Amino acid sequence: MDNVLTVVAPGAGGVSGKTAADVSDALRDLGAEPRAAEWLAPEQAFDILYAGSTGGIGPATAEVTAGLEDLSTALGVDIAAQAAATRRKDLLIADMDSTMITGETLDELADYAGLGQEVAAITERAMRGEILFRDALAERVAMLEGLAAETMVAVADAIIYSPGAEALVRTMSVAGAKTALVSGGFGFFTERVAAHLGFAFNKGNRIEIAEGRLTGRVVPPIVTKDVKRDILIDIASWNAIPLARTLAVGDGANDVPMIRRAGLGVAYRGKPALRDAADAIVSHCDLTALLYFQGYGLEAISS
Repeated sequence: MDNVLTVVAPGAGGVSGKTAADVSDALRDLGAEPRAAEWLAPEQAFDILYAGSTGGIGPATAEVTAGLEDLSTALGVDIAAQAAATRRKDLLIADMDSTMITGETLDELADYAGLGQEVAAITERAMRGEILFRDALAERVAMLEGLAAETMVAVADAIIYSPGAEALVRTMSVAGAKTALVSGGFGFFTERVAAHLGFAFNKGNRIEIAEGRLTGRVVPPIVTKDVKRDILIDIASWNAIPLARTLAVGDGANDVPMIRRAGLGVAYRGKPALRDAADAIVSHCDLTALLYFQGYGLEAISS
């Protein structure tokens, strides 16, 4: 079975024929037999199909990813190695904060309460996996007790979407893929982000409000890392989609289980705990890299 290595630069002119030749040489050094590069976007993204040097069995995709890490860093490109037969995905499941949007909505709520730095520090520890997400969520939300509920509208109105987010969701939706936004943040925000980007399904936590103010409590059940994974599995099952044809993307430790279960798990600007679990890491490009990883050419990407 052939595998495919995809190389994506942040913009046109970021890679060249020489880049493709250098990557092919690196693949040979790993024991693969690369074919000629096929361009997905001129001087920006290309594929190299490869098989092994012995018996048609090449190096494992994880071995290729690890073996090319230094080269991808030096070139300033993002890479993904995967089975060619299942690269096009039928389900996208994505985290919200610091993934589909640039900020952390809970941290931004805390800014209004004058507690931005304190809450952001807890968020950072949770995303790195240093403390349990459930405990971190309860601690941070408790600090928001008494904040006016209308503040949530102000935070929602100020949301900045990650570059490539709309193109990713729209292109996959047009191609017939299912799409889901799942977050340990609040459903108040996932509903708005999902509507803006075109996600068919969304799930977030519910914060309790009484008399127009936040009570400092989250209404159970809590969307934890295991719930995120279970939503991936359930949506795939309901739609008869093999897990090999699912794509998950996130940025923090709370995304690790769903990233591990997806056919292609991507760490987008990911924390170390997630980078270690992911099949591919996007550090240089925007979210359209996930489309190139699936073999979409430039002309197929919805603007």
